[in-house]
Amino acid sequence: MENKLQIGYFADGPWSHRALQKILKDHSIEIKFIVPRLDTKDNTLKEMAKANGVAYLEGVKLNSEEFYNQAKEIGCDLFVSMSYNQIFKPRITNLPRLGTINCHAGKLPFYRGRNILNWVLINDEKEFGITVHYIDEGIDSGDIILQRTYPISDQDTYKTLLDIAYVGCAEILYDAIKMLQNNEVKPVKQTDIHPVGFYCGMRKEGDEIINWNQTSRDLFNFIRAVCKPGPGARTHLDGKEIIVNKAALVPYAPVYKSIVGQVVGKTSRGYVIKTIDSTIEISELETSVKLKIGDRLG
Repeated sequence: MENKLQIGYFADGPWSHRALQKILKDHSIEIKFIVPRLDTKDNTLKEMAKANGVAYLEGVKLNSEEFYNQAKEIGCDLFVSMSYNQIFKPRITNLPRLGTINCHAGKLPFYRGRNILNWVLINDEKEFGITVHYIDEGIDSGDIILQRTYPISDQDTYKTLLDIAYVGCAEILYDAIKMLQNNEVKPVKQTDIHPVGFYCGMRKEGDEIINWNQTSRDLFNFIRAVCKPGPGARTHLDGKEIIVNKAALVPYAPVYKSIVGQVVGKTSRGYVIKTIDSTIEISELETSVKLKIGDRLG
C-alpha cells in the first residue's frame, strides 16, 4: 500500500467539522494531530479527535520553539488551516514538504480578512467565493490552489450564505488536498488576477447599528448581512433598542425627500421607514417598543 498523506490540522468551530469528516473517511490520508484555537470552545472537534484516535494538541503557541520541535518530530506532509486564528510564520509553514494551506470563505484576491460573508452582502455582491491558498507571510495573500464561486440572490441572508459556505468549504478543502496529494496543483498568483485586491476588517460591537441615512438598497443589504446568527441590525427609539431581523424593498416605492428614519407606514408584516431615497419595510422586530407612524428611529 502506498504511503498515506500525513496532515497536521489547525482548526476550530463548525467550519472545520465537515472537512474533518471528509478527510477522515479517506484511507489514503492520515491526520497526525489537530490543533484548536487557544481560546477554543469547540468540544465537537475534541470529541471527533478522540473518537478517531487523533492527537489533540491543546494550548499550542503556534510559532514557539516548543511546537516547532514537536511538529518537526511528528513529521507531516502538509499543514491545513480551517478557521484557525494564529498567524503562521515561515518556519512553521515550511516544515511540511507540501507546505501549509488555508481555506478562506472569500474570492481572493478580493475579500481578504474577516467577516467576509457579512461584507459581501453589505457590498451587494452577486456571488461570493471560497478559496484554498498557500499560506505566505501576508494575510490571505498566498498563491491560489483552488477557487469556487456561489451565486447570491435577494433571498439570501447571512444565514443562508453560512449554510452554503459550511458545505462548500469542506468540499473545496478536501478537493484541494487531493490535488496536492496527486501533484495536480498549478498555483495562481493573486496579482495575476488583480494587482491589488482588497482587505476587509473584523466587524465589532457597534457595527450593527443602522444608519438610516442610506439608500433603501443599502439598508436592505445591511439588515440581511447582520441578521441571525449575527447580532441583528439595531436602531433606537427614545433610548430603547429595536432589533430588526428582516427587511424588504418596497415595490414601486417613489423617490422623494422627507425625514430619514421616520415611520411612514404600517404593513401586515411590519413598518415602512423613510430612507434617503425612498422607503423600506422592516419586520421581525425584537423590542418592547410599539411603533407608530411619525416615530423617528435612530
